[in-house]
Amino acid sequence: MSAGRPLIVGLGGTIRAGSSTEKALACSLRRAEALGAEVRLLGGEFLGSLPIFDPRPGEISDSQQALIDAVRAADGLVVASPGYHGSISGVIKNALDTLEFTSKDTSPYLSGKAVGAVITAEGGQAGGTTLMALRSIIHALRGWPTPFGATLAGGSALFDDTGAVRDKRDAWQLDTVAEQVFEFTQMRSGQ
Repeated sequence: MSAGRPLIVGLGGTIRAGSSTEKALACSLRRAEALGAEVRLLGGEFLGSLPIFDPRPGEISDSQQALIDAVRAADGLVVASPGYHGSISGVIKNALDTLEFTSKDTSPYLSGKAVGAVITAEGGQAGGTTLMALRSIIHALRGWPTPFGATLAGGSALFDDTGAVRDKRDAWQLDTVAEQVFEFTQMRSGQ
C-alpha cells in the first residue's frame, strides 16, 4: 500500500473500445478513487494485447508482464466481464489464466486480495451464471470475492454521454463493489 492509499486494479471490458463492461468498470474504479484508493484500469485495449496463455515454458510478453506486475502490486481488484453464452468472456479468462505465471510466488495468483466482480449481460440469467463462474474462478485463484457482485442488464443504454450510469440501482451496485474492495484493503492493512 503506497502512502496509506491502497492500489485497486480494474481488469475488464471487451476488445471493443467504449464497451459497456469497461464503462461499468471505470464507474466502479471512480468510486474506489473517491474513497482514497489509487486505481489502475487494464481495459479492453490492454486485454486485446495479451497473447493466448500458453502453459509451456517460454517467453513472457510485455503485456503479460504488465498484468502480472499490476496484480502483484494490487491490494484489491475489480474484475468486469460481459456475459457471453452464460459465462465470462474469453479475453477475461485469458487474463486470469495468465496469472498462472505467479504460481511460484510467495503469494500466488490473487492470494489475500479482495476481488469485486462486475458483470454486464443482456439478460438476468446470463448475468447470474456469469457472476457465479467469475466468483468460482476468483476462489480457484485464492482471491476473496466480495460479498456483493454487480450484475447490470443491458448495453450502451446503461450510460449517459459522460460515461455515468443512468440507473440509480446500477450505480449503487458498482459503488458497493468498489466500497467492499476498498473496505477489505483497509481491514487487511489494519487501518
